[in-house]
Amino acid sequence: MHRLRSHFILSHILPVLVIVPLFGLLILYVVQTQLLIANISNSLTEQAEIIAEVANTQPGLWRDTAVAEAYIGRISPRLEVSIMLMDASGVLLATSDPAYTAQYGQPLTYPGLDQALTGERLLAVSGAQIDVTVPAMNTQEQVVGLVRVTNELDRATARFDSLRRFILAMVGLELALGVVMGLLLALNLERPLARVTAAIFAVGQGQASPIPESGPTEVRQLAQAFNSLLGRLETLESSRRRLLANLVHELGRPLGALRSAVYSLRHGGDQDEVLRQELLAGMEAELARMQPMLDDLAQLHEQVLGTLHLNRQETLLVEWLAPVLAPWREAAQAKGLHWQVNVPLTLPLVPLDRARMAQAVGNLLSNAVKYSRPGGRIDVAAGREAGTIWLRVSDTGPGIPAGELAHIFDPFYRGQQETRFPQGLGLGLTIARDLVEAHGGHLEVTSRPGQGSHFTIYLPLAVPTLPAGSAPAA
Repeated sequence: MHRLRSHFILSHILPVLVIVPLFGLLILYVVQTQLLIANISNSLTEQAEIIAEVANTQPGLWRDTAVAEAYIGRISPRLEVSIMLMDASGVLLATSDPAYTAQYGQPLTYPGLDQALTGERLLAVSGAQIDVTVPAMNTQEQVVGLVRVTNELDRATARFDSLRRFILAMVGLELALGVVMGLLLALNLERPLARVTAAIFAVGQGQASPIPESGPTEVRQLAQAFNSLLGRLETLESSRRRLLANLVHELGRPLGALRSAVYSLRHGGDQDEVLRQELLAGMEAELARMQPMLDDLAQLHEQVLGTLHLNRQETLLVEWLAPVLAPWREAAQAKGLHWQVNVPLTLPLVPLDRARMAQAVGNLLSNAVKYSRPGGRIDVAAGREAGTIWLRVSDTGPGIPAGELAHIFDPFYRGQQETRFPQGLGLGLTIARDLVEAHGGHLEVTSRPGQGSHFTIYLPLAVPTLPAGSAPAA
């Protein structure tokens, strides 16, 4: 009983084991006590009435014992009942029951006899027999005699045995069918659950694969949930591997440079003031380039844990953008890029977390500056459209192939081409998208290889109203 199959089988056959026998016994009881006795009683009454009618046609029968005995002798062999004939005062004239022959000519006494002598029919069921007493009436409706017919129930129930055996056989068949159906249904439920269990164990061993979504609705939903979880685990595992590969790649280069600089300083490089300053400046630059990578990882950690909270403030876009764009304008101009900003002064206030949104915009501008060749162009524009504010960063970089557009927002993703996403952990665009979505907006991209890229942030003019019970965006 420790296996789920045993519980399933028992749950299916237990009602059958209880209900079917009870139902069979109820049928037997009803048939035997209601139908059988009622039929026997009706049959005995009809027989007694016929015997009484025929007896009335026999001259002197109700006065002469010999005539009465002769009459019973003729009819009793044809019937399976005991017959008594009594006169109008209850004196026994004749009977087919040998136990009463000694009482010929004597009055009988039994319950209800007085009512029968007044012209009433009498039906009595006592112990193992049924008695019917019917008065014989003359043309003046006077009682001239009584006919008593008795049937032993043992003989009647003997004829009922075949019906009892049939009902018991049907009960047994129902039980057998219940056991078989219970076994089949239990196996039908157990197989998909066993597949899910085996698949879960396989996950721990790193050998899991999707399972078929079959069976009852609840089992299919369980299989769907497992397959969804398996897909999520595979995505996380793939992301983990990409993260490790990117970390090895991104940390290897600056650490190698730092190690070379330290080696030079320890082997005489610190004696030359100019060389020492160059090495220290290079080390500082390498450390500075590692800081954004750590910031990206910290940002991703906050979002995974759900600890990212927004401090929204009503913000005039043109005033907020000025300090945000300033350092990137200098970086673009230092690289020989044309810089253009077109932000209308009439844009309304927008509820946003200024520091978080500055990080999102900074990630977009960082990519634009990084991947645009000298002589290229960076455009920053904003506008209003159907209850939203949009902010677009455009560049003239190498563009993004169509096959990579669906993946550029995936964590740790870096393009296959050397001209796009050659450095970094592949988290900048993921973080930018998540921050925009935390504000209730969305981030779109359009790009073609060789024609640059356009990243557009859409933000609602009002803080979205969350359904009851939902958590704030993070």
